Amino acid sequence: MKYFSTRGGQSGLSFEETVLTGLGSDGGLFIPESIPSLPQDWASSWADLSFQQLSVQVLSLFISPEEISHDELTTLVTNSYKTFRHPEITPLHQLSPEKYILELFHGPTYAFKDVALQLLGNLFEFFLLRRNAKKSADEPAEKLTVVGATSGDTGSAAIYGLRNKAHISIFILHPKGRVSPIQEAQMTTVTDENVHNLAVQGTFDDCQDIVKTLFGDKEFNAKHHLGAVNSINWARILAQTVYYFLAYFHLQKQVGYNVVPQFVVPTGNFGDILAGYYAKRMGLPISSLAVATNENDILYRFWKTGKYEKAEGGVKETYSPAMDIMISSNFERLLWYLAFGTAGSGEDSEEARRQKACAALSGWMKSVKADGRAEVPIAALEQAREDFVAERVSDPEILETIKQYYVNYKYIVDPHTAVGLTASGRLAEAGKCQVVLSTAHPAKFSEAVTKALGSAGELNFERDVLPEEFRDLLQRERRVINIKNVDVEEVKAAIESKL
Repeated sequence: MKYFSTRGGQSGLSFEETVLTGLGSDGGLFIPESIPSLPQDWASSWADLSFQQLSVQVLSLFISPEEISHDELTTLVTNSYKTFRHPEITPLHQLSPEKYILELFHGPTYAFKDVALQLLGNLFEFFLLRRNAKKSADEPAEKLTVVGATSGDTGSAAIYGLRNKAHISIFILHPKGRVSPIQEAQMTTVTDENVHNLAVQGTFDDCQDIVKTLFGDKEFNAKHHLGAVNSINWARILAQTVYYFLAYFHLQKQVGYNVVPQFVVPTGNFGDILAGYYAKRMGLPISSLAVATNENDILYRFWKTGKYEKAEGGVKETYSPAMDIMISSNFERLLWYLAFGTAGSGEDSEEARRQKACAALSGWMKSVKADGRAEVPIAALEQAREDFVAERVSDPEILETIKQYYVNYKYIVDPHTAVGLTASGRLAEAGKCQVVLSTAHPAKFSEAVTKALGSAGELNFERDVLPEEFRDLLQRERRVINIKNVDVEEVKAAIESKL
């Protein structure tokens, strides 16, 4: 399996090159040359596998054994999920006969991003150690400078995945004052020497733009060997496809018949739901993928109009801050598939259609950068609607949903999961099963949860919600670099001062 950039500037990359490079030199994102089909007997032979065993099976479809052997991959996967608190890694919780919650918050930082970033950290270290083992004693060791932006959970998950990893330094940019206190503390209280937090006086989109600019700076990139941990890194998408398969198999056992579920996904940067799209394209039975956005609704508006357009007035601060973004980085990957599906004629070769898709995608992304908007052809929009539906959820609806699920089910959800649950209610159909992805533990968002449940007198947040690991978190020693301006040069200087 080889990989290429959505914008056509790079092709023929190995999995190792794809993972270590992160972002294409042309600004594009890496995708596989083809999406593999599942083995003919997957539904029976995979049905009773554990999360770790499923991971090895799914990842093997995208990674050549010449790059990572079966035994090496098994070891990487096993080590990556030792840190999870639940034996099933991503357990399925039944709320009603037709509604289930896929709990993705049982990793070390209590967020879904642990699933991918624990593996990605081990992949980074595996590749670097292997490369350095081949060097002579007088050659300098190859190192990686990981740079990422976070709207909340990516930062802590990346830090916990990469802390103390050999030959790796990590720099995480977060928008100062725009992540929850617990999220900020999870990042800034990690004081390992290779971990650096940068608090930027701006928005998440500002942080994300700075990171993309750094990757596009050929001189800086070559000097410091930048690596990506944001969901632009293909390995993160690949790792997340696994829990769609596990949920499907658990659902079959719980329901007792051949159910084809709808997956409802709280969506910001589009990585989590994109993993479901790949699973569906591989052959996993999914009726539809539901994009659930908050008031920052660029994706909801795309499915309504076919226009991918920045909202006037910028990013809105909401109770679900991890989704407070203006541009969804991973959406570019889906846009490429929409361009490919509508490119050329039946007489064109696959390579010719691929080139046309890259050209179309590049044009759309240039329009977004220059004008803040792009519009896809109606055929592409119709194709997108074949696999996806979309809903938008307001802040008052988030609070009401948190309250109702506690009152009705005694189940406490975080505000992002509440976005998914609200959307699922509008999309529910009699006799159809829904799986709502729960992306974070409610303790990470105390303001929204306590505001929603303030009238529930018997609930004590510290006693009933807060994990033991969080109890003294806000009082621990912190280390953070303040970036006073949205300025790439200021960030460069901060990074170089620590290398």
